[in-house]
Amino acid sequence: MPGFELFGDQERAQIQDVMDSGVLMRYGFDSMRNGHWKAVELERALAKRMKVKHAQVVSSGTSALTVALVSAGIGAGDEVIMPTFTFVASFESILAIGAVPILVDIDDTLCLDPEAVDNAITTKTKVVMPVHMCGSMADLKALKSICDKHDLLLLEDACQAIGGTFEGKPLGSYGDLGCFSFDYVKTITCGEGGGIITDNENYKANADHYSDHGHDHLGKERGAETHPFLGYNYRVSELNAAVGLAQIARLDEFLAIQKKNYSILREALEAIEGVTFRRVPEGGVESYAFLNFFLPDTDTAKKAHSALGKAGVDACFYWYDNNWHYYRKWEHLIHKTSLGKLPQEVYDQLPDYSKSDFSKSDHWVGRNISCLIKLGWTEDEVLERAEKMVVVLNNLE
Repeated sequence: MPGFELFGDQERAQIQDVMDSGVLMRYGFDSMRNGHWKAVELERALAKRMKVKHAQVVSSGTSALTVALVSAGIGAGDEVIMPTFTFVASFESILAIGAVPILVDIDDTLCLDPEAVDNAITTKTKVVMPVHMCGSMADLKALKSICDKHDLLLLEDACQAIGGTFEGKPLGSYGDLGCFSFDYVKTITCGEGGGIITDNENYKANADHYSDHGHDHLGKERGAETHPFLGYNYRVSELNAAVGLAQIARLDEFLAIQKKNYSILREALEAIEGVTFRRVPEGGVESYAFLNFFLPDTDTAKKAHSALGKAGVDACFYWYDNNWHYYRKWEHLIHKTSLGKLPQEVYDQLPDYSKSDFSKSDHWVGRNISCLIKLGWTEDEVLERAEKMVVVLNNLE
């Protein structure tokens, strides 16, 4: 997904603007910064591109999820429903505020299964957090219906799917809040960074204050700001924001390249017997960051993944055995392993995931291979890659 593949003059110019002023912090030093406010400019650009009223940029995608939850009043003992297939940041952000991650199955979208979500709701449930993994989305219409029925918050983790849409709305903007990651290997990058989007003015104000120690940011004298509530430090620097500001202006450029390369590979694989593809919900358009396909069974998928690697086809991921992205290898969550004492609510309410039955998730993730779509490939390289993949997948032993 990396925008870093195409760093150029735009990014250098934005960084140089910051360096010329010497002001790397997003707040204060008004007289020194030569009028540049890169974080503020990035927030405006993000809100405009995502067709929402408000955006807040923070230090990472994990920070974005944490701040988004807190901004909506989520805290100790509140339950947040999330998928078994995601990055560990999803449950880290929930645990960071004393809330409880409730894992449920995915379906053939590789995202939250609405039926599993509905079955997991309790009186302590406050949030449904679909994670739009590998460039495509959960069945948002069904999830929103569930949230509306039970008066729950719909928080979209779109960290891996910026640029995708559902029913004409950018991913992240369909729910109450949406989050993005701008780390080094996302479609657009700040090096390190993240973003929150919402149409809710109160959530925006809370996110703005909470991410900077609870400062209210009223007036022009930073030392005189008051603290409406407790906060922490999730600020992004002006240097990081400068890179993101250049990159978000290039998002459509990157998406067009991803779609072109994705389409070449997808067309080649469609002719292979036994290969099927993830379901994209009706009304959805992928960001084309990954090509995700299924093999007939887990053993075949493992053989295919190994064979592709041996053939020199890189960047193909088999998430079923991945330490970061699938519940099977989350021993620290399963066994509640923490450096310090966990909040009592977390310790008491966290399910015993060592005994959970996530066979439905295993059915889909065990058969799936995700191929990263790079921006730097030439057309010849994509065609050569497609040819290799066809040969390998047609000749599995």
